[in-house]
Amino acid sequence: MSLNPRISSFAGRRVWVIGASYGIGAAIAQELLVRGARVALSARRRDLLDALAGDAPNVLVAECDITDRASVQRAASAIGARWGGYDLALIVAGTHVEMRAQSFDLEAAKRLLEVNLIGVLNCLDAIIPALLAQRAGGVGIVSSVAGYVGLPKSLIYGASKAALINLAESLYGDLHPHGIGVYLINPGFVDTPLTRKNDFAMPALMPSDAAARATLDGIAAGRFEIHYPKRFTRWLKLARLLPYRLQFAAVRRATGQ
Repeated sequence: MSLNPRISSFAGRRVWVIGASYGIGAAIAQELLVRGARVALSARRRDLLDALAGDAPNVLVAECDITDRASVQRAASAIGARWGGYDLALIVAGTHVEMRAQSFDLEAAKRLLEVNLIGVLNCLDAIIPALLAQRAGGVGIVSSVAGYVGLPKSLIYGASKAALINLAESLYGDLHPHGIGVYLINPGFVDTPLTRKNDFAMPALMPSDAAARATLDGIAAGRFEIHYPKRFTRWLKLARLLPYRLQFAAVRRATGQ
């Protein structure tokens, strides 16, 4: 049984994509347009948003910086004024900084948390009251399978994503009784400008357009957690259940670190 209401069609639905300038966010926005949705695009780079929007009639550009609460509120107000609300908000924006304990950088860690965690909270601050007032709609948070277990080079990134997983779980408990859907999206390795910076092998690397389709198909099916590619993510979900002695050994064996 699905944990969220099923969506038979995205045609005509009002969807706010936060972090739509490139990568998974841009791919999701493009796929939504293919499926007939009305799409609001948000990110810091207005030029990239305008390029993505083109002359599509169902697109609204509302630039914002998720680390700036006032900026997010302005974008939410602009969308509300134009559409009167939204049926789904997807918080895709995030960043990645490679870090290990031997090269711990407090300032870089704080900057990453400001985007990946505080930025999401700024978005929720704008989204939750609107959804509660509607008593309908949904919110999706893009986390990562890096939040399942501690992985090499993910000292702070993994922690930020683990926090989002816990956050989404708690949100579901609070919002589901009000008729509001909550979706937790946990991608594995997806081909984006961020992952192209990685200098290590990325198992089951997935094209961004395939990730977008998997995300929207999962939301349409009413799933709470949407994770992909499953031949990789299922292994990590299993590792999450192992006793630590076995989990740590499995991670070392799989990563060589």
